[in-house]
Amino acid sequence: MKKILVVDFGSQYTQLIARRLRELNAYSEVSPWDELPDLSDVAGFVLSGGPESSNIEGNPKISSEILKTGKPILGICYGMQVLAYQEGGKIINEGKKEFGLAQIKQNNNSNLFLNTSEDIDVWMSHGDKVIELPENYEVCASSANSPIAAFENTKKKYYGLQFHPEVTHTNYGQKIIENFLKVTEIDRVWNPSDILQNIEKEITDHVKDEEVLLALSGGVDSTVLASVLYKSIGEKLTCVMVDHGLLRKDEAKNVTENLKTKIGLNVKLVNAQDLFLERLAGVKDPELKRKIIGKTFIEVFEVEATKLNNIKWLAQGTIYPDVIESAGNSKTKAKVIKSHHNVGGLPERMNLKLLEPFKMLFKDEVRKIGREIKLPNEIIERHPFPGPGLGIRIIGDITSDRLEKLREADHIFISELKKQDLYYQTSQAYAFYMPIKSVGVVGDNRIYADVIGLRSVNTTDFMTAHITQLPYDFIEFVSTRIVNEIEGISRVVYDVTSKPPATIEWE
Repeated sequence: MKKILVVDFGSQYTQLIARRLRELNAYSEVSPWDELPDLSDVAGFVLSGGPESSNIEGNPKISSEILKTGKPILGICYGMQVLAYQEGGKIINEGKKEFGLAQIKQNNNSNLFLNTSEDIDVWMSHGDKVIELPENYEVCASSANSPIAAFENTKKKYYGLQFHPEVTHTNYGQKIIENFLKVTEIDRVWNPSDILQNIEKEITDHVKDEEVLLALSGGVDSTVLASVLYKSIGEKLTCVMVDHGLLRKDEAKNVTENLKTKIGLNVKLVNAQDLFLERLAGVKDPELKRKIIGKTFIEVFEVEATKLNNIKWLAQGTIYPDVIESAGNSKTKAKVIKSHHNVGGLPERMNLKLLEPFKMLFKDEVRKIGREIKLPNEIIERHPFPGPGLGIRIIGDITSDRLEKLREADHIFISELKKQDLYYQTSQAYAFYMPIKSVGVVGDNRIYADVIGLRSVNTTDFMTAHITQLPYDFIEFVSTRIVNEIEGISRVVYDVTSKPPATIEWE
């Protein structure tokens, strides 16, 4: 299958570009700029943004191997700048950054802007800009701050955008990307039905008659994978769920019962709460929490795996963002966004072959597969829950007391969202514990007690997000329940910060 290769220069939006391409049924993969795969099956390239300056010696550049292919190229932000620079253009940094919404005016009826508007609201995020085009290039669009906001060389089929079409804030962004796909002439055949067939074939071809152990979290990815595995290999599948003590109220019980009654799976539940909480005692740093939780999970899971006979394969619900976000590259100066135990983290001494059928899929693609195999909506549309669980929703020390308060507060919030038909109108909602105390009045007594925060966001891609505009009377009702029903809570706050500048999680 032909693909669009997204060349990563260290942008926070790189995987979002790949998602947008797949939403248009064009298969895409991400590759660091300095570790390119075989290019023979590439129909076109998208060059991502990045934090560097393109005209500085030693900073990331476009490989000559890409330029030799003669395939269409779309450069976005840094990708545009480095394309212009290497083709003979001029880049400067005036010290004026452009971040946020801007308006561009297209001016030459470029194929890239077919069926869009003359004036388009776009998302900008840059300091450098192109001030002089290479030979045989034309300006396609301008903004107040960037006279060259888009350019093209129709002969080479090279295009550049100073703005980010992959971000939902950009009007016609998806249409602009689709127009580029038309230039590449790629067959747009990527769809859930074909994906599922290929995954089922991969599983049966690899596993054959051998037995498989699945590390189950209860989240969308591992649950859909459990269903696909069970459909493919039946009783040769064994599922293990490790309760690290950082789950939501009754979550371990509910997950195991749901999988048994709605899918037919039997899950072995391992209670390791005491061990995890002992190792997390006094730890405040969220990344250190992640590492401790990941390492301990590996140890517990390894012990459980040795108790099982004839297991040859370890299955994990690794998805493509896990792979991308865990692949920090020193040359690109890209950051490791998350620490994942399921990305090259399990010890070789387990002597199990690794099975990761979803490792090239995004979460929305996993959800499409779940719908394809007719899983219940409450499983498919379950809000994301981080692997480290409540451990990163408690700011500061993790204690049993804080965990209990947070569990109850989160349960009240989520249960009321469901009761009032608001749960599926949000993309992610949760409570978090703040390491501060506030004066309150309970009855006739003044108290000095803890603060709980609530957060709810709407997003299509989890790269950008807006707050959910929940009804004020609903927020007030939930707040009242939390303060009245949970001893030691004096105040509830609601986070109204979008992403960016905030992140979705509170860690």
